Amino acid sequence: MRKIFVGIALFSVTASSAQSWQDTVQSLDKIVKRYKDGSPGAQVAISRNGVIIYSVARGMADLEHLAPLTTTSKIEAGSVSKQFTAASILLLEQQGKLSLQDDIRKYLPEIRDYGHTIKIYHLLHHTSGLKDWGSVISLSGWPRGTRAYTNDDALFIISNQKTLNNKPGDEYIYSNSNYTAMTMIVQRVSGMIHAEFTKKNIFEPAGMTNTEWRNDYKRVVTGRAIAYSYSGKEYITNMPNEDTHGHGGLLTTAEDLLRWNIYYQSGKLGNPSLFPKQIETVPLNNGKRNVYAAGLVIDSINGWRAISHTGATASYRASLEYFPELELSFAWLSNTSEPDKSDISRAVRNLFVKNLLSALPASENSDSTISWKKFISYSGAYHNKKSGNGFRLYSKENGIYMIPNGGPLKPLTNLSLAVGSSKLLFPVSNPVAIGSGSLKFVTASGDTSLFTATDTARTDIVSLREYTGKYYSEETESNMYIIIENGKLIMYPRKSMEEELTPVYKDGFYYPGVEIWFERNKQGKLTHFYINVSRARKVEFRKIK
Repeated sequence: MRKIFVGIALFSVTASSAQSWQDTVQSLDKIVKRYKDGSPGAQVAISRNGVIIYSVARGMADLEHLAPLTTTSKIEAGSVSKQFTAASILLLEQQGKLSLQDDIRKYLPEIRDYGHTIKIYHLLHHTSGLKDWGSVISLSGWPRGTRAYTNDDALFIISNQKTLNNKPGDEYIYSNSNYTAMTMIVQRVSGMIHAEFTKKNIFEPAGMTNTEWRNDYKRVVTGRAIAYSYSGKEYITNMPNEDTHGHGGLLTTAEDLLRWNIYYQSGKLGNPSLFPKQIETVPLNNGKRNVYAAGLVIDSINGWRAISHTGATASYRASLEYFPELELSFAWLSNTSEPDKSDISRAVRNLFVKNLLSALPASENSDSTISWKKFISYSGAYHNKKSGNGFRLYSKENGIYMIPNGGPLKPLTNLSLAVGSSKLLFPVSNPVAIGSGSLKFVTASGDTSLFTATDTARTDIVSLREYTGKYYSEETESNMYIIIENGKLIMYPRKSMEEELTPVYKDGFYYPGVEIWFERNKQGKLTHFYINVSRARKVEFRKIK
């Protein structure tokens, strides 16, 4: 275990003497020791005022060969990688080779003309509307990790989509497609493969000597840490066996990530410094703030202004945080996805960054004096005509429940229910009683969707049989099969991947993480269905006779 000891007062938020810093080091070591000897581990590094003051590695890099994890072991950074692709785009703009205002089809003509111009800055801020290619291909039965996808494969999938998630600039929807696309733009504009461009223009100038891209997963990488998941009984390898990168795929160290933070924050990236462009956010078309900048999240953590990003690919996990007011940076890289280790980076940061929010009043809480029985009359099915999303409210002996979100839902007021951190707003009149009307679903960020009362789902065998059959999607280039098994509707792209469809409203179903709704022709016959999956809306499957 390697430590860097600083025997002077460094932290206005914690340490006031050399002894207190020594105590802090002991607290850090206690946290990191949650990674046990002989199991996968992590690197943790901290910098203050541009100096790395703490760096440690614990655990194993390779269980098969009993290789210990060191501070120079290369671990994948997941989506923390995105900021390096964003920085490449900003460098190319500064060199006059492109503009963030350019139509992406200028460089990627394969992508369809959707009737709305997608500009490079839309990619940068995740507002383009491009469906996440990994989410789309998961519907084919061959999700990421089952095939060795390349960036060319990803671009093909992106280009195959008939619709966008949203009009460019209207919404922030995180999508790896944005950064895969920018990786291809870097290559086509610079004339260099993305890995070479970043090595020459970023990694080498920043002193990141242990950093490279996983753009060929078969390549032997000296000092690479293998990724492991835990089955509950034993560790199993869980590696990203694919060549797609730019959105992820950066092999690096915690110390190199801090060197990068120090490099760009000190104004050394670009001439003049591109730091202001890296942290610049652009509001959505409606004027609402979007906290996603150039591969960086600009928001507050523990009440302090923070520049950060997290990452996860296969069983690799990562986090990089910078607090400008404190001049503190924290880097964490792990080669295990064990759930009980996921809060270690947070625990390290919280030793130094006092939570300014702890004394603030609590957010809106449920009102225990309001009876849930007031909402029984709202029981029924609702759907959003634009998105196809839907839900069903129903009552049991102890409360109001929602499919697919669960329950019981707690009353906030006489006309609102809490749904996790979101809420349902009810009209004064009962929409079910009058046969029409709508409820508002408001997310924690304030986004509002309108859900209209609709017919409840029919679950008799005759009705369910209407949905069965074979469906084909041009967007995934794959089939989907729907059958009845033991009186239930079952869907699968290939055997061993069967999922039960839970009825939500007429022609609307769901299984965890996925919402499905069927469309009919003028004669009332089912012709196709759409799927909404995480980061990809309205993927179409048409019924085959």
